[in-house]
Amino acid sequence: MTISRREFMAATGGLALVNAGLVSGRAAAAGIPEAVMQTSPAMQPPLYPHSGPDYQPVVTLNGWTLPWRQNGDWKEFHLVAEPVVRELAPGMRAYLWGYNGQSPGPTIEVVEGDKVRIFVTNKLPEHTTVHWHGQILPSGMDGVGGLTQPHIEPGKTFVYEFMVHDSGTFMYHPHSDEMVQMAMGMMGSFIVHPRDPKLHRVDRDFVFLLGAFDIEPGSYMPKIMTMLDFNLWTFNSRVFPGIDHLVIRKGDRARVRIGNLSMTSHPIHLHGYHFSVTCTDGGWVPESARWPEVTINVPVGAMRAFEFDANYEGDWAFHCHKSHHTMNAMGHNVKTYIGVDQKDIQQKIRHLVGSNYMSMGKDGMADMGAMEMPLPDNTLPMMTGFGQFGPIEMGGMFTVVKVREGLDRNDYNDPGWFKHPEGTVAFEWQGEAPIAPRASESASPTEPGSVELRAVKPGSHRDHQ
Repeated sequence: MTISRREFMAATGGLALVNAGLVSGRAAAAGIPEAVMQTSPAMQPPLYPHSGPDYQPVVTLNGWTLPWRQNGDWKEFHLVAEPVVRELAPGMRAYLWGYNGQSPGPTIEVVEGDKVRIFVTNKLPEHTTVHWHGQILPSGMDGVGGLTQPHIEPGKTFVYEFMVHDSGTFMYHPHSDEMVQMAMGMMGSFIVHPRDPKLHRVDRDFVFLLGAFDIEPGSYMPKIMTMLDFNLWTFNSRVFPGIDHLVIRKGDRARVRIGNLSMTSHPIHLHGYHFSVTCTDGGWVPESARWPEVTINVPVGAMRAFEFDANYEGDWAFHCHKSHHTMNAMGHNVKTYIGVDQKDIQQKIRHLVGSNYMSMGKDGMADMGAMEMPLPDNTLPMMTGFGQFGPIEMGGMFTVVKVREGLDRNDYNDPGWFKHPEGTVAFEWQGEAPIAPRASESASPTEPGSVELRAVKPGSHRDHQ
């Protein structure tokens, strides 16, 4: 749902969005562009350029691109920093901070050589700034509060003006109480397209940011002092099964751009394909220096982009390869009960709390993916989501790349589950089970005491030379 600036002001009691004294004379003469709002967590269609050089616009996973206004030589945008409510997945919402109704904020798309003017209005309860991560610009436009500019106080609007020098993959985020503000979800993607429409052109171009939150079961607000023990790992502030699928037409050249503003690195893995790493937030990787991967590690505070030719139809898993990052809100102090007979303790607990109690974990945690157990309000199961063959048993940083033949050029709608050709799905063996040799059967047995051990007494470095 898109809300106009007039409707937004009416809904907030006419709260002023602008302090005119903080807007430059050139910008004030033209007025401030509309602050476009978006509250739907669904992936919005790409925003094709209506003027200037042609380019293939990006598609923001569970997000959108911020419209702009052309004002003479300037391309003008309006960001509003504000508290937002973000649906992490159906059944759970979080009270975050973001921009223009969303966390992450809208993607900004421009072209190499553009003159960009960005109005930033602060509707947070504290001051803020915006840092344009990776951009080459005047120091005073870099957005570090106290160092390069005054902080933007609540209710004020500042203007950033700079020329975009290099095409590539970038992002924006605060540099003002950033531990709190980024922990609350303040970030967004900033994409610069080459001025030459043929340079680095792909058919489908996706972008999203990696984040993490620590939200206790039943609550809505992230903890801001967490350093390591996060329990919700997100693609663009969404978790599986709430993350959109990446839909690609068979034969298309596809690019995926990923930024990381969490507190740890993420090895992002794509099934079914080899891809080439083609871009970082430092620029495009020369073709002679590109390397093949199936997993790309995205460090903290960095962006990576990779490309592949979508030649293989199917539903391909796409996820972080740190296994606890593909789980939803888990408890870090949960005991391991694999192999433990819990029948007696289960009966005792049922006597105390009722017959609905069920012990978990004796044979692993997989049964949690299929069961719908009672949970606190606003809490997601640790493992959830179903595919055409049953529970997927995932959460967090997991989604699906869906490659299909016959899609229209700009069709990003979910095509449903892949119809596998006959004979191409793993199946249960119905014959006699083959004998599986064991290492103990093929290796030469070693009698106890037959291995000679020699103890070395600790000594100086000279004794071991």
